[in-house]
Amino acid sequence: MHRILVINPGSTSTKIAVYEDSKQIFESDIRHTPEQLAQFQGVWDQEPFRLQVVIDELNKHNIPMQLDAVVGRGDLSHPVQSGTYEVTDDMIAAARNAHHVHACDIGGALARDIAGRVMPCRAFITDPGTVDELAPEAHICGFPDFDRNPIWHALNQKAIARRYAKEQGTRYEDLRLIICHLGGGISIAAHDHGRAIDANNALDGEGPFSPERSGSLPVGALVHLCFSGKMTEKEIMNRIAGDGGMKAFLGTNDMREVEQRIADGDKKAKLIADAMIWHTAKWIAAEGAVLCGNVDAILITGGMAHSKYIIDGLKKRISFLAPVNVYPGQDEMLAMAQNALRELEAEE
Repeated sequence: MHRILVINPGSTSTKIAVYEDSKQIFESDIRHTPEQLAQFQGVWDQEPFRLQVVIDELNKHNIPMQLDAVVGRGDLSHPVQSGTYEVTDDMIAAARNAHHVHACDIGGALARDIAGRVMPCRAFITDPGTVDELAPEAHICGFPDFDRNPIWHALNQKAIARRYAKEQGTRYEDLRLIICHLGGGISIAAHDHGRAIDANNALDGEGPFSPERSGSLPVGALVHLCFSGKMTEKEIMNRIAGDGGMKAFLGTNDMREVEQRIADGDKKAKLIADAMIWHTAKWIAAEGAVLCGNVDAILITGGMAHSKYIIDGLKKRISFLAPVNVYPGQDEMLAMAQNALRELEAEE
């Protein structure tokens, strides 16, 4: 039996869990107040603080530091192949200099910090949001100065794909799937026999708009806005990721609130929700073309997959492509533990 600690740092919380193989024996969602975080200039300044709160939480619940591995959420520093990676000095240096700054960037460092205290113990990250298995054609965007590089919910999408395959009595590597993660951002990928050969950049302005991200925009209009002097670079980037999408139109990123407003007769709320469904369905259908129409199933996951309004609207538009299976929510903690477990077992 292997004992694994999972660490998932988010913008306002640090989630931790302890597994014995794939069985969870402890979980905690440690919330950080704005006052606690305000004392730090950036994410990396929070590393000692988050390390101590994790240790304190484990001690508080009498969880012994007897671990075979610690696995942290992967950073967004650069494209990598899908897999589980041992944390190294070079990896942490790259994470410190990542273009996209996110709390997940310190996941690997936290894992190594704790693993170093309970040697012998391995420190890993697994399937970060920058997993890149795109076909060569998918990288080309028509503007030679840069490529398409995906940022997507690789960890959850891969885990859901394996779960579906197991339910069907087959392997992920034998299937052709379209998977859509409906969260604060929306990522959609075409999975061809175990590889995501096309996926959008769900963080940086590509794909359908989502509860808090702008998605793809009319490029000319965006360029004119950038040089108009009306908004700073930071304000525009915040509108693209964080304050865009549904939130920019309706003042909320909570689909439950939007559904209630629709039920109360709010026509604008209905229009925006329906537009989000429209564009999401269009991007899902586009991945059907990537797979040449040979799609075994469409899998929908993420927090917004709890919304009957969203799911019913999507099914109406995409069911012609393939059977639609819905897996509401996400279980990134279990996925991280299982990926680390596979690595430990492979070493034996």
